Amino acid sequence: MRKSNNLSKVCMYIVLSVLAITVVVPVFWVFMASVKQNSEFYRNPWALPAKLWIQNFAGAWNEAQMGDYFMNSVVVTAIGIILLLIIALPAAYALSRFHFRGIKILNVMFMAGLFINMNYIVVPIFLMLVDGDRALRPLIGSGIFLNNLFVLALVYASTALPFTIYLLSSYLSTLPHEFEEAAYVDGAGYFKSMVRVILPMAQPSIVTVILFNFLSFWNEYILAMTLLNEPNGARTLPVGLMNLTKGFRSAAQYGQMYAGLVIVMLPTLILYIFVQKKLTQGMTLGGLKG
Repeated sequence: MRKSNNLSKVCMYIVLSVLAITVVVPVFWVFMASVKQNSEFYRNPWALPAKLWIQNFAGAWNEAQMGDYFMNSVVVTAIGIILLLIIALPAAYALSRFHFRGIKILNVMFMAGLFINMNYIVVPIFLMLVDGDRALRPLIGSGIFLNNLFVLALVYASTALPFTIYLLSSYLSTLPHEFEEAAYVDGAGYFKSMVRVILPMAQPSIVTVILFNFLSFWNEYILAMTLLNEPNGARTLPVGLMNLTKGFRSAAQYGQMYAGLVIVMLPTLILYIFVQKKLTQGMTLGGLKG
């Protein structure tokens, strides 16, 4: 029995090591390639850089206006997450803590939203916004739905609602009702008990939601390319990478291309480093006494 347990542990460690290598090696290679001169790629793309060529980041930042695209991505992601939390937290709280007429229908509708791939509804969303702009032009002289960062953030938040509400409500439903009952006895209402009692206990699940949606919004490409279609208009960072490759179409600058990839990846890596403890932290240990 002991030998079989040791063998299973060895197999598990081997599988985990292989998975770690498949993730770490490509990321390390991108960081290594981002500080290499272009000539080094033609000699041996797998060799370590002769020296750190930091100019690649300056070239990537200026060549495709990635500074502007970076700020656009920050604005869209921040607005999208704020809108998502403002809508999803009260909805998840109501669906998980109360029983009212129609709650089963709402749960089914949100569950159905989990099976809708965002890529399948890009065209309907685009056509609805085009029709909205067409209706507004005779009234205000221009459209406001396309090429609008706030509208893009609103679409991001809307498409992420089913998963976010499902995740938050699943966790909130596991919290004991005694916490709220104690708050009600002290004179707190529904909103105050949600803000002061339940949401602080749900911090790990909220951090998980923020992390997942940050990754989704920050790296999203199809909606950003479709809804921000003005030639000289606003762009997000993933679309800016396409401009970077177009700018180097005549003579590829591989170092600057990989520097652009590092600019896209770095915020997600930094965010994960700061929130990784919250992802595994227990929430209600010691919350109730006998």
